[in-house]
Amino acid sequence: MTGSLARLVFPSLRWRRESFAHERSKIDAALAAGVGGFIVFGAARESVATLTRELVEQAGRPLLVGADLERGPAQQVQGLTELPPPAALGWIDDLDATRTCGMITATEARSVGINWAFAPVCDLDLESQNPIVQTRAFGADPVRVGEQAAVWIRGAQEHGVLACAKHYPGHGRTTQDSHATLPRVHAALTAAERAASFSPDILGYLRDTLNFGGLVVTDALIMAGARAAQPVPAATVGAVAAGCDALLYPENFTSVVAALDRAVGAEISSARADEALAHYDAALAAWGVLPDQGEPDLLGHAAFADALADRAAHLVRGDAPNIRVPLTVSIVDDDVGGPYTVGPRDVFHRTLREAGVSLVQRATGNLQRIVLLYAEPRSWKGRADLGARSRAALRRLVPGAQLVVLLGHPRLAAQIPGTAPILLCWHGQALMQRAAARRVVNWLR
Repeated sequence: MTGSLARLVFPSLRWRRESFAHERSKIDAALAAGVGGFIVFGAARESVATLTRELVEQAGRPLLVGADLERGPAQQVQGLTELPPPAALGWIDDLDATRTCGMITATEARSVGINWAFAPVCDLDLESQNPIVQTRAFGADPVRVGEQAAVWIRGAQEHGVLACAKHYPGHGRTTQDSHATLPRVHAALTAAERAASFSPDILGYLRDTLNFGGLVVTDALIMAGARAAQPVPAATVGAVAAGCDALLYPENFTSVVAALDRAVGAEISSARADEALAHYDAALAAWGVLPDQGEPDLLGHAAFADALADRAAHLVRGDAPNIRVPLTVSIVDDDVGGPYTVGPRDVFHRTLREAGVSLVQRATGNLQRIVLLYAEPRSWKGRADLGARSRAALRRLVPGAQLVVLLGHPRLAAQIPGTAPILLCWHGQALMQRAAARRVVNWLR
């Protein structure tokens, strides 16, 4: 007999002011309601480990605890390992290395109690005006992307963490961001004007034609595309009725649980409810409790990541420059201005200084200039190209520069004026800043 569908619901937990304490009332209410687990965002290693241990102890049962880990476990857990973005891995095209990235992600995530990785992105990087996929995808060729995604998943799941292939049936051809609206792809599997999460045809194809037997998961329900701009409780009922098994990040989970349970036997058939619960129970049985794998080799993983970052960094315009000291470094940051804090922007400078390279703040006389261009895909931008402010700054700074370091998608190189060499480093994360600095040290004369 069908029980409560609360097990299909996964609220979010965010770390604020060095603590999860502000989430205590949410945790108590969610566990009392019987949710299936949680999603964790941005915290220190020890805090996550303590949180996940206490969640399971308080629940008195295993839970699925997920996190967005597309660029390795450090994307959400400070003190763990950063890995290059998928586009860099796709360019390197080393399946063994990509599988190792999945393994590192899993072993480190598992060590802090995370057993579900919302990764890898399996979209194709096909549309130059796509504002949100870009470097999150392994590339544009479906065969190569499929191979990369498959080995990443295998590496993760062989080491204790459930992976999640994002974003079926495909976000790569869109020119809109699903965080803000419902994107449309005209090469769709059905003519019905509904999001994939609410389409029995699209989800039926996944089950019946592609023979997928695991969890079918909504994207975060705070996103306009995920709820198709309708109230979240109604959206979750429609998603489960269409074939979804897990509902991520509803802000008011109590109203969602109530709506789901009211809908069983009406909008959601009892058979569909039982099927969804069975899929959750199967995932929990496979991934909820596994033997302790011991402490991960963080030093070894960091060395692997740095070596991989060095392989990923390469020139996309011009020849290797002859760089002299002292240097000045100018930053053009296309990622500021939105609601989210950007990552550290001083790692490149610190790495150079640690290598004994003299940096000064103002370019005068015979000083040589390096320009860092930060341009990640971010949900608030609504665009794939550089913003007007960034383009104006580049027009001012690039003439006479010895090098531009592009911490973004290689397509953006065409928007950088002048003829200065461009070193592609894919993303503004600390890992790739360090790789850029090491390359500059190698070019010093």
